[in-house]
Amino acid sequence: MPDTADRLAPVAHDKYQRLIKAAQTEATIKVAIVHPCDDVSLQGAVEAARLHLIEPILVGPEERILRAAELAGLDISAMEIVTSKHSNESAAKAVELVTAGRVEALMKGSLHTDELMGAVVSRQAGIRTARRLSHCFIMDVPNHPNALIITDAAVNIAPTLDDKVDIVQNAIDLANAMGVSEVRVAILSAMETVNAKVPSTIEAAALCKMADRGQITGVVLDGPLALDNAISPAAVAIKNISSPVAGRANVLVVPDLEAGNMLAKSLSFLAGADAAGIVLGARVPIILTSRADSLLTRLASCAVAVMVAAARRQSVSASIR
Repeated sequence: MPDTADRLAPVAHDKYQRLIKAAQTEATIKVAIVHPCDDVSLQGAVEAARLHLIEPILVGPEERILRAAELAGLDISAMEIVTSKHSNESAAKAVELVTAGRVEALMKGSLHTDELMGAVVSRQAGIRTARRLSHCFIMDVPNHPNALIITDAAVNIAPTLDDKVDIVQNAIDLANAMGVSEVRVAILSAMETVNAKVPSTIEAAALCKMADRGQITGVVLDGPLALDNAISPAAVAIKNISSPVAGRANVLVVPDLEAGNMLAKSLSFLAGADAAGIVLGARVPIILTSRADSLLTRLASCAVAVMVAAARRQSVSASIR
């Protein structure tokens, strides 16, 4: 009988199936599922545990969690529950589990993203690092050969140039953790030429020079590039663009949240893409899910978190040696 990853999606979405299978070769990680008080949140956690991706710790009102599991017909008897009174307390207690070293990732349940992220960035008890937090969509686009990372479409509304340095580096680190052999980052704008009237083209040029000088590492970077020039070899040939990234980008950095949100949703609703999501830049990866996400998308988000956690463990081990 085929496994869950094979049964949940058409062949067009094989990128996520490959991600899940790759993550299953890594060690299972403990994940705090924050306020999983509905069937959707619990189903993703139960299935990810069955596939040996994660070991969930459920953080929320115990009676509501047990009732939701009963109504959905889900067995959570083997899972630890850290009880809380309400969603804000669930977020705070989940962050405490990170601080205590008990979990390697957080996963959003049935609470608002702002509630979870508020606890993450709290100055008193949060888990921020020196790196700017940013969100990455890992898009499985039918008929496109590889997964596309799009950033940032969910956290930073109007990022500055300094913010974009961290946004780009977070995406590079993610791609490396996912095993991408060559990370090719396209800094998107509306055109491929630098134009003083279009600020995103100036910032793209600055980011490229920063990569040249080692301020951004581990990447082949180019920009500004329009979307067609970033992903279409045909468009690159027509415009005669000479670039190691143009037409072959696997990471797309958008000018701002509005552009990123529209791009990701266009791919989802017009091209049939799925969009797994993760927040980076905190002490642990944060799996952001939506009620509209398919089960396979939720599992892919868990798989990405597993691979990020594995890469961080390897980095720590290397630094100790």
